[in-house]
Amino acid sequence: MNSASPRRRFVFNVGSVSVIATTAVWLQACGSDGERQEIVFAHGVASGDPLADRVILWTRVTPKLNEPVDLLWQVANDSAFTDIVRSGTVRATPEADFTAKVDAAGLAPGRAYHYRFSFGDTRSPAGRLRTLPAAGAAQVRLAVFSCSNYPAGFFNAYADAARLGDLDCALHLGDYVYEYSKEGYASAQAAAIGRVSEPANELITLTDYRRRHAQYRTDPDLQALHAALPMIAVWDDHEFANDAWREGAENHTPATEGPFSARRAAALQAYHEWMPVRLPDPARPDRIYRSFDFGDLLSLHMLDTRLIGRDQQLSLATYAGAGGFEAARFAADVGNPARQLLGAEQTAWLQQTMAASRSLWQVLGQQVLMARMLVPAPIVLQTVSVSQYAAIAAKAQSAPQTLTPAELAVITAPSIPYNLDAWDGYAAAREAVLGMAVAQDRNLVVLAGDTHNAWASDLRDLSGRAVGVEFGTPSVSSPGFESIFTNENPVQFAGALEQLIDPLVYADTSRRGYLIVTATRSEMRADFRFVSTVSTRVHTAAVGRSLRTLPGAGNRKLVAVV
Repeated sequence: MNSASPRRRFVFNVGSVSVIATTAVWLQACGSDGERQEIVFAHGVASGDPLADRVILWTRVTPKLNEPVDLLWQVANDSAFTDIVRSGTVRATPEADFTAKVDAAGLAPGRAYHYRFSFGDTRSPAGRLRTLPAAGAAQVRLAVFSCSNYPAGFFNAYADAARLGDLDCALHLGDYVYEYSKEGYASAQAAAIGRVSEPANELITLTDYRRRHAQYRTDPDLQALHAALPMIAVWDDHEFANDAWREGAENHTPATEGPFSARRAAALQAYHEWMPVRLPDPARPDRIYRSFDFGDLLSLHMLDTRLIGRDQQLSLATYAGAGGFEAARFAADVGNPARQLLGAEQTAWLQQTMAASRSLWQVLGQQVLMARMLVPAPIVLQTVSVSQYAAIAAKAQSAPQTLTPAELAVITAPSIPYNLDAWDGYAAAREAVLGMAVAQDRNLVVLAGDTHNAWASDLRDLSGRAVGVEFGTPSVSSPGFESIFTNENPVQFAGALEQLIDPLVYADTSRRGYLIVTATRSEMRADFRFVSTVSTRVHTAAVGRSLRTLPGAGNRKLVAVV
């Protein structure tokens, strides 16, 4: 869209757009044996992977007969569907769990459209989408999500974003579903709030993963988000198994759960069935890294730091011996240039794609924190609390001669990464990506999820050179550090981390929500938007902190919003 043209915005109105079918509406046709086929659209609609001229449309039907169902899809300029611009048919089959996806092409750039599916005379809920803009776009606004754990609480962050009405696209950085059993992680209040995981067991088989995706997609707030905005998504570990890597996962036991390759293939198939994503290479379902150009304003490169290239994570426990933390051996291992996070093929693709981009902002949408998060080893190893460390540090400043040998050992201990599942565990791989941005003189912004907490950090290479910034989105519902450091005051704890971690500018370690990123020609702004609760659907939402970065080689750091 030309920057001189007014941008059309569609305000979300639950009363005027049918998002959730409150009563099952059955559609009828004849099956192959003469029996009437009956279906219901129980999982809503979705759009995803928008380009300037096309978008993926998605739905699922629940049939009475186990037979393929042919659906009509329509894209229109208006909500009444009197001005239909594209239409066609798509088949929902048992082999694809009765999901249906179509790549609707021939659309205009930077335009809002309405879409729906139908079977017979009855229609699915209607959704809205926006294609990516052409060159000259003045602004792009993205809602960024991560870590939406169904039993942990309600998806109020989704509900809030769906109501805003001025967003162009939603990004999901992974952990869209969780694989645990009904008694698993963050399920303590699940029964009380009516959100017990289905199936009850940990996900292993294709049927298991399909059922879990189906449960999540019955959530009204998730359906509302998908109906309101196109989504660009990438997986993290919990779409597969906890702390997954290229050949395994922390909570996968081959002796009792079979080969990880089988579980991985099942999770991959269910993900592609249920998510509105476009495969870059249909012959390689594990390749999900891909790029999106929002005109010449912003290029979004969605990465896979989880599955396709990642080497197995290191463990801090193996470096903590009787003589203390083996810092030298740890530094050699974590800095091993052979350690891969993206893998050689994806790294080469990213370098080429960034080099070819004409956009002002280069944005990496990916799963784990890239910024250096070095914390004193006694805190990471939980031999002292943050408040205890702060007290010892204050004593070292005011009266160092009074330090006990134990306190002296604490205050002189090295700082180490708190999370080796993040880029901190793959130092050479991080330097390779930061080096690309420096060599190409790019304005780099990294988006991250995974941690359940909110972060904003400056990105620097090993020489200390400013390269860009990172914004880490809080979780939709999964608990943050407040559930681990239960004796710490959350505000004081976050403030202490900001003091202890040099590149860290902002942290919130106890609230759920999402991130709104606004790109213009003059700045990239991040608004951390938090919901008041996930324990009930009744909630409020507000921006807790806003930060920004400016384009240009001398401006690649976080600054205050003025």
